[in-house]
Amino acid sequence: MLRPLERAFQYVLTHAIPGDPHHILETFDQWCYHCEYLSNVGPHKGKILDRLIYENTPLTVLELGTYCGYATILMAQGLPMGARLYTVEMDPRNAAVAEKVELIVGASEEVIPQLKEKHGLLKADFVFMDHWKRCYLRDLQLLEAHGLLLEGATIVADNVVFPGAPHFLQYVKTCGKYQCKMHRTSLEYCRDIPDGMAELIYTGLD
Repeated sequence: MLRPLERAFQYVLTHAIPGDPHHILETFDQWCYHCEYLSNVGPHKGKILDRLIYENTPLTVLELGTYCGYATILMAQGLPMGARLYTVEMDPRNAAVAEKVELIVGASEEVIPQLKEKHGLLKADFVFMDHWKRCYLRDLQLLEAHGLLLEGATIVADNVVFPGAPHFLQYVKTCGKYQCKMHRTSLEYCRDIPDGMAELIYTGLD
């Protein structure tokens, strides 16, 4: 029996225009609105993420949590020439159906310490976090400890209100290393559930 993600992927393959990233994302949205819920970043938060990619023009992007590749496609299409996007996914079944950019399969706490030597990611200037919310704080501190954040890097964390990442938010607001901004929105595909995205600028200062 197919999992929801696999059913969605079959729907996209059948109905989306090949090679058209906008139509692929719209087809994912149609599935999520009318068939089954998937925890993609979705169209409304997607506009925020797309704008931040456009404004920052990052050259090295790290995504934690590929899932079905929705945000991967969205970010990849907005990157400047020569930019590289590394995306980390723990579940190999999800990775198998993801839109591949530079896909790294493994748990984030194991992958992050290997990013420099094994994968050639020296420093990221844009990070998108959309994996297990309980891992946000641990993984951000791992990025800091291994010197993987460029000074001035932008970090965007989804779902910090629902289901929420309170320890992560407390840390970034009090540690003195980040400028913080909250984008108030709703849960993807569920407009009646409040949610938010955190936008952080890494200052590198303690």
